[in-house]
Amino acid sequence: MTSEKKNYNFLIAGVPYKLKTSHDDETVQEMVDFVNSKMTQAMGVTKNGSFQNAAVLTAMNIAEELILLKRKAARELEKLEEKALALSQELENSKEKSQSSKVLNN
Repeated sequence: MTSEKKNYNFLIAGVPYKLKTSHDDETVQEMVDFVNSKMTQAMGVTKNGSFQNAAVLTAMNIAEELILLKRKAARELEKLEEKALALSQELENSKEKSQSSKVLNN
């Protein structure tokens, strides 16, 4: 991401929007495609075809994905922290054993 902001014009479910962001073109296009895909899915299951209802459903679907990904990332981070602690303890124990054997050999 660069610090220079650029203006983008795009459509979400056929409605025009403008966005000023420092994201690159590829990232913005990926965001637009993602939201458009979610809106298309939501419009298909919204009984009255309401844009507002589809937008809220889309937001809820994206929020669900975000929360689940955050939880997964937190679990993975916790596992990595546990492994790092275990490795640190093993290293400390091996240092102590090494120092003990040096003392015994002298």
